[in-house]
Amino acid sequence: MLSRLYIQNIAVIEKVEVPFEKGLNIFTGETGAGKSIVIDAINAVLGNRTSRDLVRSGASKALVTALFERIGIQTKEKLQSLGFEPEEDDTLLLSREISADGKTLCKIGGRPATVSILREIAQSLISIHGQHENQSLSLPEQHLIYIDRFGKTEELFSKYRLQYMRYTQLQQKLRQLQTDEREKVQKVDLLSYQIQEIEAARLQPGEEEDLQTVKKKMQNSARILDALHIAYALLQGTEESDGVLSMLDQLCGQMDELENFYPQIQSEQVLDVRYELEEVGEILRDALSDIEMDPTELERIEDRLDLIHQFKRKYGGSIEEILSFAEQAQAQLDAINHTEEMQERLEKESLQTEKKLLEFADQLSKRRRSAAVQLQKLVCDELTFLDMPAVRFMVHMETGRPDETGIDRMEFYISTNPGEPPKPLGKIASGGELSRIMLSLKNVIAEGDQIGTLIFDEVDTGVSGRAAQKIGRKLKQASENRQIICVTHLAQVAAFADAHLLIEKNVQNERTFTTVHTLQQQERVRELARIMGGENMTSTVLASAQELISQSEGDS
Repeated sequence: MLSRLYIQNIAVIEKVEVPFEKGLNIFTGETGAGKSIVIDAINAVLGNRTSRDLVRSGASKALVTALFERIGIQTKEKLQSLGFEPEEDDTLLLSREISADGKTLCKIGGRPATVSILREIAQSLISIHGQHENQSLSLPEQHLIYIDRFGKTEELFSKYRLQYMRYTQLQQKLRQLQTDEREKVQKVDLLSYQIQEIEAARLQPGEEEDLQTVKKKMQNSARILDALHIAYALLQGTEESDGVLSMLDQLCGQMDELENFYPQIQSEQVLDVRYELEEVGEILRDALSDIEMDPTELERIEDRLDLIHQFKRKYGGSIEEILSFAEQAQAQLDAINHTEEMQERLEKESLQTEKKLLEFADQLSKRRRSAAVQLQKLVCDELTFLDMPAVRFMVHMETGRPDETGIDRMEFYISTNPGEPPKPLGKIASGGELSRIMLSLKNVIAEGDQIGTLIFDEVDTGVSGRAAQKIGRKLKQASENRQIICVTHLAQVAAFADAHLLIEKNVQNERTFTTVHTLQQQERVRELARIMGGENMTSTVLASAQELISQSEGDS
């Protein structure tokens, strides 16, 4: 059960500590006092989605901590499965810090945790029923969710969903294979043409770069040839003048003479240079013999480069990408050519998967139908207690083709008057009836969930008088086995409280502050009188309030 809630800098709440008791805890207060903010704070510490707008204006961060006592075996097992250890005294402290910049910090028992882990653990501690859930009863797709929760079908439903996903994937692959035959033929023709065109071109990796290099040489062949002739003439000489090699030969002869007189002069040094330049001359001679001036060869290279350019525009930005395109096209063509073989394999696998899927669907349906029958009876018993004995509640059940939820189509039906056939709940139930049906569902489902704390946010919406008193009595009865926290605006419900908490809003120095405190006996009488009569706090209203409390204590 939730023992203590600490809230700091949440909306209009600057700092408040809320104590809770076992049994029925009731929140009351004037409209706008901050009752919904307390529920928002509890939602936050349970790991539910929140917003940085929740942080009090002017504060850098908000903090909510919740202390739980006597946590159950289910919670302990969940903690251990997620790597956390419960305290030896069976208490558990959850906390969540929300920064004004949107960042959040969660802790479990003082250890850091993620929001998802916090939410997973909190699911075994508290179940919150908000005002909007009444409207969810009007949506048929939500009804199966309630039945699954009551029937505890999670494991079986998970197996079904996995099998259904596999089945739909196989069906999608089959549909892709079973495309229009004309489209398939067109695809084969296109792929064959593309593959043949690329293969016929005989493209080679790096070919484009090599061709560009040769083209550049040929386009500049006249300049290159002139430079080669001049360089070769300078080395070898001409009829009119000696070349460098001839002059080096003369230099070597003079150096040989000088060696006889100057030992430091070595003709071999000049001779080495002469040999190196002679090798350069051979390179120049080979280059002169290799250079081509054939204009047809340049035209062939340009045509080849133009072909490569066309292919790049059609199939990829480089020769490597073009060749890769051809490989992929071949793979597609092979896949199409082997369609029949692949289709036969997929159909066989699909039949096996469908058989297993239908087995799971049948098991799930049987579990759901059994749960629906039990749920009908238990909810009808609850409604009888809540002053709705004439209402018939039933689950309308049909089956259909498997979808992501199974083969079951289940919807809640009610008949509000004797002799009338049951009709869809969302079409005929009033707001007050929806409130009492939701309370009944929550109580029935919670019995199996073994959740220690149930929170009802204005579950009495749309009811008054005798029906309101019945709701209060039902909440009181339910609180014998678990902690109930309820926000109400009805004195008939508040009168049954084991702990009555008043939420008040005050303005100090042009700032709004919300406080929460537990009411004593006389304070409770005045608060119930305020709810019943507003500002008209007459002795008669006060006496009526006291009578409500006394009557509720007698009923208990």
